[in-house]
Amino acid sequence: MQLVVFSDSHGDFDAISRVVYTHTKAGMFLHCGDGAKEASDLQALHPQKKILFVRGNCDWDPLAKDENLIIVSGKRIFFTHGHVYGVKRGLDKLIGRANSLGADIACFGHTHIPMHAKVGRLHLINPGSIGNPHAGAQPTYTTIDISSEGVMVKIVELQS
Repeated sequence: MQLVVFSDSHGDFDAISRVVYTHTKAGMFLHCGDGAKEASDLQALHPQKKILFVRGNCDWDPLAKDENLIIVSGKRIFFTHGHVYGVKRGLDKLIGRANSLGADIACFGHTHIPMHAKVGRLHLINPGSIGNPHAGAQPTYTTIDISSEGVMVKIVELQS
């Protein structure tokens, strides 16, 4: 199963919409916050797609959660924006929370810097920013392919 993860769209509906149209075979899309409105609008536009999102520090949707834990193809995936766990100061709190939930994969945003690292058995993934990357950086998102062979993670630059 392929999942597509994006974060920090900050009002750029076109960017996340292009990703959905590019990845027609993806089984699920996760938005890691600061774009709950765009994710909600995308979900309404594509009711046949599974689009999940969490609230970021710039989101005002009172119904959105700060974090979520889902199971996909036998893998426990924890996703959050990251501001609650202070990810700009370090990842220890986020890793601790993911491990306490038994997560195999932890996805987060907030820093606008894409990264993938393995900490023990935990895949730690930040897709970067799809709508507001740091100066000079390209917008990015991440694909996660889960199969019997394992977890394959790819950080992808959004094509203009």
